[in-house]
Amino acid sequence: MNHTVKVAAVQPALQLADVDKNLARIERLIRDAHKTHAPDVIIVPEAASAPNVHHPAMRSVPRPEHGAPFQLLTGLAQELGVVIGGGYLVERGGDAYGHYILAEPDGAVRGHDKDIPTMWEQNFYIGGDDDGVVDSPTLGPVGMVCGWEWARYRTAARLRGRVRAVLGGMCWPTAPHNWPGPLGWWGKREHLLHKDLAQKLPGQVARLVGAPVVHASHVGPITMRMPGLPNVPYRTAMLGETQICDRDGAILARLSEEDGEGHIAAMIDLADPRPIDAIKDRYWIPDMTATVRATWGVSNLHGKTNYRARKLVGRHISR
Repeated sequence: MNHTVKVAAVQPALQLADVDKNLARIERLIRDAHKTHAPDVIIVPEAASAPNVHHPAMRSVPRPEHGAPFQLLTGLAQELGVVIGGGYLVERGGDAYGHYILAEPDGAVRGHDKDIPTMWEQNFYIGGDDDGVVDSPTLGPVGMVCGWEWARYRTAARLRGRVRAVLGGMCWPTAPHNWPGPLGWWGKREHLLHKDLAQKLPGQVARLVGAPVVHASHVGPITMRMPGLPNVPYRTAMLGETQICDRDGAILARLSEEDGEGHIAAMIDLADPRPIDAIKDRYWIPDMTATVRATWGVSNLHGKTNYRARKLVGRHISR
């Protein structure tokens, strides 16, 4: 049955690898979004326990599948009587995954593992193989999407025509902000290019899938380490671009990088999907920058090799 629901999306500014403080912050934002908007659904980003950046401390971030992040999101869903979606790094079967759950008010939980860790994220977790389509008793069939899954045509293709909403989040840090001279010019230019791509992406996905989108994103400055140069600081920022779009791609509510931390809400129609744009025979939905295209394969291979080597000696996850 077609129906309309009120959805909220949270845009948090979180800290490197500080899971306890980040979860406390997420709880405050969820409670404030509930109090302010009285929504039926609240969506927070992927990696809501700690931003997915390159730093040795990230090995301490994964938690048991039913650990503190799970308990927080499922407990709030039942207490507040709303559907809550959010992601975190989970430890399962000796590996770490980028996991996203949809927690129902009745205690039911659906989950999705991100298919490909993005570039340096390969250092800290591996990909899953589910299609991200779940049947919510509250919402009907929905798709869950994490990080640069949003940016790939194959994600849109597997959800297209199958779901009544696309829910999930993003953790998108950009180029270094601290380099002098020509490198500094390059970093600022790359950041502006990424901002433009990120702003357009949720609406593009809505039109490809044919369903409304709730896209929650990280925001704010963060310092990580340069991949391959562990002693070199990499000062960057999360792009924001938390958006709620209708199935035609129109933005119903938005928080930009400049808006900072906060939350938004809008009404969306859950109806039979109606794709508008064609699936193209290429990898990326956005016109990714030359830097991304040049470093994508190398970064993935470097991170995957590092993860496997550390797993052999039991150092891929810090306990």
